[in-house]
Amino acid sequence: MKTMKSKLAVALMAAGLSFGAAAADITVAYDADPVSLDPHEQLSGGTLQMSHMVFDPLIRFNQKMEFEPRLAESWERLDGETMQFNIRQGVKFHSGNALTADDVVWTFDRLKSSPDFKGIFGPIVSITKTGDYTVEVKTDGVYPLVENVMTYLFPMDSKFYSGKTEDGKDKAELVKHGNSYASTNVSGTGPFVITQREQGVKVTFERFADYWDNGSEGNVDKLTLVPIKEDATRVAALLSGDVDMIAPVAPNDYKRIKKADSVDLYTMPGTRVITFQMNQNSNPALKDVRVRQAITYAINNEGITKKVMKGAATAAGQQSPVGFVGHNADLKPRYDLKKAKELMKEAGYENGFTLTMMAPNNRYVNDDKIAQASAAMLSKIGIKVDLKTMPKAQYWPEFDKCAADMLMIGWHPDTEDSGNFTEFLAMTRDAETGKGQYNCGHYSNAEVDKLIVETNTMTDLEKRSASLKKVEEILYNEAAFVPLHWQDPSWAAKGNVEIGPIINGMNFPYFGDLVVK
Repeated sequence: MKTMKSKLAVALMAAGLSFGAAAADITVAYDADPVSLDPHEQLSGGTLQMSHMVFDPLIRFNQKMEFEPRLAESWERLDGETMQFNIRQGVKFHSGNALTADDVVWTFDRLKSSPDFKGIFGPIVSITKTGDYTVEVKTDGVYPLVENVMTYLFPMDSKFYSGKTEDGKDKAELVKHGNSYASTNVSGTGPFVITQREQGVKVTFERFADYWDNGSEGNVDKLTLVPIKEDATRVAALLSGDVDMIAPVAPNDYKRIKKADSVDLYTMPGTRVITFQMNQNSNPALKDVRVRQAITYAINNEGITKKVMKGAATAAGQQSPVGFVGHNADLKPRYDLKKAKELMKEAGYENGFTLTMMAPNNRYVNDDKIAQASAAMLSKIGIKVDLKTMPKAQYWPEFDKCAADMLMIGWHPDTEDSGNFTEFLAMTRDAETGKGQYNCGHYSNAEVDKLIVETNTMTDLEKRSASLKKVEEILYNEAAFVPLHWQDPSWAAKGNVEIGPIINGMNFPYFGDLVVK
């Protein structure tokens, strides 16, 4: 432990960090830092966490999953297809520009070009300015989830992001996995401004003096985010006092945290499903439903939750967790090695075959260990796995190319709704609409597509729930993907860092409201 601490101290000092931070000056260690400062480049937890720190949404969920006004101070439904949002007055961007309805409209227009976000905003036909501080949101027919979607609209500073860079590029340009003005420059309305960023080393946030919600109890003046990939090293940093808060906490370290003095562990029931997709375009064997079913039967996901996750997850048989409208209680995890071997034989693969597998090694809790366990399990039915794991900064560009036969992905529903899982992970891929954006299994079922489109206009909640449960049943029967588990979000912090009130099921703490005693 002494050796680890000394090495860590050297690393932190090299990053320019100090020990014994003041009450309103804290250091947070995450498993990775944001890959970009552009809030529209990647739909990921890291991006959303950054957005809540540097930008502000129109509305957001509180811990009870109720809507809370932010940059929209109020809203009302005018008719079945129209909602009016009243924008908060007196809000300033970090640049000094004032927030108006023009920025909201500009941001929506930019969102429509984002490969990741346009799927969420697909049901929104238009957002138009009806006054300096009012906008009308029009939907394609009756759409019950307008408020849910507006939690993902973080108004950008249209004046700051307009015009040309010194080398003649459009400042508003949206570049996936590339350098752009927006990926390295930022002007939001959020509680923090970014004062320093060294990719892979640290990001420094300082309190925005003109933040509109400075009346909140949050008292953190400076927050330094340090990426520490290794679970044990993150815990060592917290226990030695070198950092004030860490996330995530690996299940193996729960007991260690609980036994420590002046350190608290926080967990919540998880709704992020961890799955493997089976790429039917890269491996012909995966086009056979019997092979896909065999793979699902061969992977003991309940065993993974017990041995790898140490109980800090719930084995899944579907996408929707308990409590979601689409959760189908009849769909259970289905480990059965004998059944898996029978299906392989029936499909003509009694002697197995080879496939490639890809997983990140710093995105989800124990992601590389889960992949290794799954590969070992598949070997028992004759499937030889060529496994590659990599940091998430390298993983997502490869995932976007669907560059393996089996690919790991975790998904928390952006709209806190069952339909969102399917829209992104299982609908037929459509670059124009953004549907199926993360469907690297290339699974396609017209009935599933039709049901999801229909549920987006259903106001009868019972019928909507029945349709979403039907979707889960179809995906289960066709083994559209390999469900693993729902991951519990976890954090740990020094006793004087009151993270309890700021954490939530979405797994992006509202650091602007953090109180440090």
